[in-house]
Amino acid sequence: MKIDSDAAWQMLKKRPTLIIGRGKKYAEFEPDEKNREAILKAALGRTGNLRAPALDMGDKLIIGFNQDMYAKFIQTPD
Repeated sequence: MKIDSDAAWQMLKKRPTLIIGRGKKYAEFEPDEKNREAILKAALGRTGNLRAPALDMGDKLIIGFNQDMYAKFIQTPD
């Protein structure tokens, strides 16, 4: 499902923590109107839709892919 910027912001602003991966970097955000544009710039792809994958981790939303980000924030069974 494609999610545009307005719909994305409605979803993103409800979470206390956003973790967004893009290429070799990732960033953590606390959604606020003051950093809305920075969050949307990081969370939306070239087409203007929310990056994939988007993982609902309860109080966190993890968006995009970055190997280090996944290693840090996603628990895998040993």
